[in-house]
Amino acid sequence: MKTSNSRRLDFDPPLLNSANPWATTKEDLEALYQCPHTGAITTRTALANGFEHEDATHQYCFFEPKGHARRGYRTEAHPPHQRTTLSDPISSLNTLGYSPFSVLEYLKIIENLLLSHQLENRPIKPIIISVAGSPAEILEHYHSMSRLQLNLKQTQDISARFLMEMNLSCPNIAGKPPPAYSRNELLKYLIPLVDADPGGVRTIEVGIKTPPYTYQTQFDELMSALLESGKDRCPISFITATNTLGSSLVLSGSLSPALNSSNGTGIGGLAGSALHPLAL
Repeated sequence: MKTSNSRRLDFDPPLLNSANPWATTKEDLEALYQCPHTGAITTRTALANGFEHEDATHQYCFFEPKGHARRGYRTEAHPPHQRTTLSDPISSLNTLGYSPFSVLEYLKIIENLLLSHQLENRPIKPIIISVAGSPAEILEHYHSMSRLQLNLKQTQDISARFLMEMNLSCPNIAGKPPPAYSRNELLKYLIPLVDADPGGVRTIEVGIKTPPYTYQTQFDELMSALLESGKDRCPISFITATNTLGSSLVLSGSLSPALNSSNGTGIGGLAGSALHPLAL
């Protein structure tokens, strides 16, 4: 199976952030973009109309995997920065949703960011815009990114490089199981994107953020969907591995759930050092 005509995904330096709460605001993205250690940046996952954050149910905490001692607890839609040392084996649990900002709001933030960097004569970094939603909404996001990238080139002579990450793996949305576990659900997202780019030019490179697959059949579902949707060429340019591991629970000292959640169980997504071996 051939790849498309897209450029090789080389980031220099080879470090970028994941789609997370510390990539939410304009200030977050500016700091990530200006950081000399990032070769690209990723926005927090966004929806067409933004996500309605509720402090009472959308929360996160850090904890030590060895003893489950908590290292902090937050409920804000945009949490403050917290520092750890390289020796800290820290994991996290969250019952968060998506960004309160919409996809179009992020595109406006990105446009202003690139314009300011052009005035300062700074190099342009690739930007991964993480999105979620229905297949029709994802396709519209793809077209919106394409239009902005073309407009920046034609009107400002800015050679922006946008990539779209389809987040099909969030475990915290009640009643909406992650589509990336199902071949048939994946095809609903992949086929429209292939049809929208029949020549394989792919002005916007597309990737999938997967959940943590735990057995071979789940990998087979993904590979089968990629092969069927792409026919003779791969429909995606990259895979982000992985999202958080759902159905996870951290208890407080009183043996009650450390967090609240929309269904009241405190069950959420596990990330950090405890998840790294599975992500690899």
